[in-house]
Formats: sequence, structure tokens, C-alpha cells
Amino acid sequence: MVFKRLMQAMGVGGPSVETVLTNPNCRPGGFLEGRIHVAGGEHDVDIEYVALGLMTRVEVEAGDSEYAADQEFQRQRVTGPFRLESGKRHEIPFRFEVPWETPVTEIFGQHLRGMTMGLRTELEVARAVDKGDLDAVAVHPLPAQERILEALTQLGFRFSRADVERGRIYGVQQSLPFYQEIEFYPGPQYAGALNQLELTFVATPQHLQVVLEVDKRGGIFTEGRDAFGRFTVDWATADRTDWASQLDGWLRQSMQRRGLFF
Repeated sequence: MVFKRLMQAMGVGGPSVETVLTNPNCRPGGFLEGRIHVAGGEHDVDIEYVALGLMTRVEVEAGDSEYAADQEFQRQRVTGPFRLESGKRHEIPFRFEVPWETPVTEIFGQHLRGMTMGLRTELEVARAVDKGDLDAVAVHPLPAQERILEALTQLGFRFSRADVERGRIYGVQQSLPFYQEIEFYPGPQYAGALNQLELTFVATPQHLQVVLEVDKRGGIFTEGRDAFGRFTVDWATADRTDWASQLDGWLRQSMQRRGLFF
């Protein structure tokens, strides 16, 4: 009997959980829907709760070193406590809200190298180890974000990679403790002045904040430095903006102010 209780405490013969997403594709500010299947094990258990958490991988700077860590940034309980009898099955439907600032993982049908995103299901069992399930999620850009990304490709910029950095951007309204950087190789017309371009989107229900960081090439008598620019886009006017001209104008003005021409 003592051995049996020990095995139960270790989770042996306990319940299992599996989440089935109706559609793993979503957009910032949208929803993920599906059903959670909970199956009883070899003995009755008390379930404390079932919860969902949206997770991504973030880069963390600590002094002179940097490391990667899993970050849960949205959490939702879908049940309270209940008794799960041996061999019984429960099906729990859910509708999970995706935050507006969620990083994108797909652009124009291609996965962004360096990005991971998953929806974790956590089943908390009283007096036993947790059970969990992790399902991959694909986050696609909002229409306004797509237009800006399309404009960059029109200007010759090419995708390099993306990552998520823990921290905050000065002067930008953020609710999450991290931000995404999408990196681009410069187009031919900018290659003489730029090493790369980093793009960050910070969305809210009212507008989209766009942050551009330019890694400049150093000249003979000058060091390469970063240049920042940011602007706010109203959802209602995003479709009426010539983004290729807007971005090209900002880049040229930024370089000219710093004595670089192309």
C-alpha cells in the first residue's frame, strides 16, 4: 500500500491530458480555440485546475552573458477543481485570447528562423506531479503588419532571422516584458550604408507602434552606430499609406542626418 501511494505521488498511473487545437494558426489580438481531453488513470484523483499558457523563447542579457529561456506570457484557467475518477474521460472546450503584442512566427507562408511558439496545457493534480501537453502555434501578422513587411521586400530587404528579447523599448508603450526583433539584410540601394535593419511591432487594440533600428556601417573616420526610429500607425489609415515611400524616406533622412548618403 505504501509503495502504491508513492507511485501515485510520482504520477505513475495517473491522468493524461491532450489538447487538440481547432486551428493552430492565429493573429495577434485573436483567439485559439480547441478542446482539452483529460483521461483518468488507474486511480481516482482530485484535479486542482486545468490551465493554458502561451509560451515563447526569449533571449535574456545578464551582465556580459546571454542565455535563452522559456517565457509564459499569457495564462488562462479553463477549469476549477474537480474529481476525476479512474478510467473516466473529460472534454473541456476553450477559447484562448492571444495578446496583441504576441510575436509573429510566420511571414508570407514561411516560418521565421529563430522563432518558437507553443500553447501549454497544465493539469494540476492534488498531491502529485503536474501533467502537461505542449502544442505548436503559428502566429501570422496582422494586415497592417503585412503591408509594412511587403514594403520592405519591395525596397529589396531580405529576411535574416528573428528573436525575442527580454526588456522594454524606451518611449514605447508595452504590456509584455519582451519585444520581438525581425532582422533584415539591406537591399542593394542601402547596402553601402547599412549592415542590417531590425523591425519591431508593438500592437494595441487602437494602433500599431513600429520601431526600426538601423545598424550602420562605419566609415573611414567614423564608427558604425545604431539609429532608431519609431512611428505609430492607426489601423483605420494603414491601408491608405504608401509604406515603401514612407520607409524609404525615413531611412534616407536617418542616414543623411548622420552624414551617410546612398
